Amino acid sequence: MDSAAALAFVQIEKEAAAQKITCRLINLNAEAKGIFSVIHGDALTRLPFKSEKSHEGLIRQVGQASLFLARDFVNSVTFIGDLLSALAHTLRHPRSLRGKDVLFYVQRAGVDGLPIVAMIGALMGLIMAFMSYLQFKQFGANIYVPALVSFAMIKELGPIMTAILVAGRSGSAFAAEIGTMVVNEEVDALQTMGFDPIRFLAVPKVLACVIVVPILTIYADLAGILGGMTIGLTTLDLTVKTYITQSIKTIQVFDVVTSLIKAAVFAGLISTIGCQRGFQVRAGAQDVGKFTTSAVVAAIFLIVVADSIFAVMLYYIKN
Repeated sequence: MDSAAALAFVQIEKEAAAQKITCRLINLNAEAKGIFSVIHGDALTRLPFKSEKSHEGLIRQVGQASLFLARDFVNSVTFIGDLLSALAHTLRHPRSLRGKDVLFYVQRAGVDGLPIVAMIGALMGLIMAFMSYLQFKQFGANIYVPALVSFAMIKELGPIMTAILVAGRSGSAFAAEIGTMVVNEEVDALQTMGFDPIRFLAVPKVLACVIVVPILTIYADLAGILGGMTIGLTTLDLTVKTYITQSIKTIQVFDVVTSLIKAAVFAGLISTIGCQRGFQVRAGAQDVGKFTTSAVVAAIFLIVVADSIFAVMLYYIKN
């Protein structure tokens, strides 16, 4: 018996006395008597069985949320600094990089994600081509459907769609993997052995993600154009040569390069926030789920913010 059980018995005894019910504790051993002798009835038995819920005011809730966001921002900036330091050390000492880990995460984040990226990309291109056809046919402008699909996929939809898929697949996996290692004290073991956890765990994931997301983006662009070609051949009565010619006329090298740059930046954001959320795990399996969800939500939010910044910057750069 511990003090919590003893306190529960004391509370039951007091409640019974209030209802004029006789209640006695009998056949207690020496250990139990010692615990009951420590408990002061008047001080402890005043507590109710159920703790009352505290009703915090709106101002207090807003203040606590603001402090949480401020602490999260400081933690994120600190982690980014540590990650950049680890990447700089890796560039100075390439042999310290675990190449097998990078290739492993390239396969997990890239090769394993090819089917879903291709399917979503093709469906996006198909839907866009069909919806464009419904509008353009009123003006006899069906010939411009391939140009619209190609431009939209390469300029915006390809990078952002691929980044969101990678955030859902790989960003969450990074957070869950590192979070589980924190719970199992494997990260503490790495520190005890003299390894830098960020250099050992985060750097391979970030590098792998930055490598594969631009490649997946190209793959998604091609899948979207092919999906649009399906509508072009079956509904618009266009030939393969005509569709490809109209698509190539729209595609510019500048748009392709900026698309790949955006994909690389999105990859850095996804992998960084996933690893950072994983290292924030503290209190067991519940925290793993909490921070895994947070990693996906934060990554998608940052992707949209970064894409908005790119849209404004590229407009002024190009003009």
